[in-house]
Amino acid sequence: MTDLLAIHWHVDPAIFHIGNFQLRWYSVLFVSGFILGWYIMKWIFKREKVSLNLLDPLLYTLLIATIVGARLGHCLFYDFHYYFGTWKGFAEVFMPWKGGLASHGGTIAIILALIWFCQKYGPKNGGIDFWWLTDRLVIPVSFAACCIRLGNIFNSEIYGDPTDLPWGFIFELRGETVPKHPTGLYEALTYLVLGFVLLYLYKHHIKKFKRGQLLGIFLTVCFGMRFLIEFVKEEDVLFFNNTLNTGQVLSIPFIIGGILIIILCGKYGKSQELNFSTPPKKNR
Repeated sequence: MTDLLAIHWHVDPAIFHIGNFQLRWYSVLFVSGFILGWYIMKWIFKREKVSLNLLDPLLYTLLIATIVGARLGHCLFYDFHYYFGTWKGFAEVFMPWKGGLASHGGTIAIILALIWFCQKYGPKNGGIDFWWLTDRLVIPVSFAACCIRLGNIFNSEIYGDPTDLPWGFIFELRGETVPKHPTGLYEALTYLVLGFVLLYLYKHHIKKFKRGQLLGIFLTVCFGMRFLIEFVKEEDVLFFNNTLNTGQVLSIPFIIGGILIIILCGKYGKSQELNFSTPPKKNR
């Protein structure tokens, strides 16, 4: 195996240091994803005459759900015995800055949080329900996920098996000496393309879809690609005669769920139009 065409990756995860404080690329990209998502949802809400007063509580709901769910997902799915088998590990459950966030856990928490959000705010805002909101949220979520995976690249983490391909990364900060699949970059590109496709479908063809179908497309493509990319990731806990790893097993329910949502919402779902029985609050 040769590394002549490989990318020698030794970027400092921190943008700058001031004493013991350091501002990391991951943190900047994580926050940037939510800021970008806020502006995208602001454009969507203005376009559909939904009260902009919902933006801030929606942002806080998603931010808390993402951090809490992703952290718990990592602790439960990837290292349960450490985090819930020792007092030291259990204390670290509440320390997300120590590393370890799982997208599957974040997704579950976001779904539950949005169900609560729509029950609380939906009836007074044109009949916004879970399906209507998630059809639009999948657009900023895709772009935010892209930002987060780019943050993983700057952290020199979440990479794959050795490769001879010319875009292999040698993650020198991790002590690697051979090119590895930059699986974080693969996922980032997947989410970026998915975000633009969903944006196009929303902007030009949303009325052709029933509520929930864009969510189904997002889940199917996002976790379908995640399932495939896992084949070239570094070995994880394996299942089914060492055929599938943890990430793949966790992705299967989301893939199946996405397909069922596309089918069932297409048959039984509501139209995308809102019905403001009472005028929404004036946008500011």
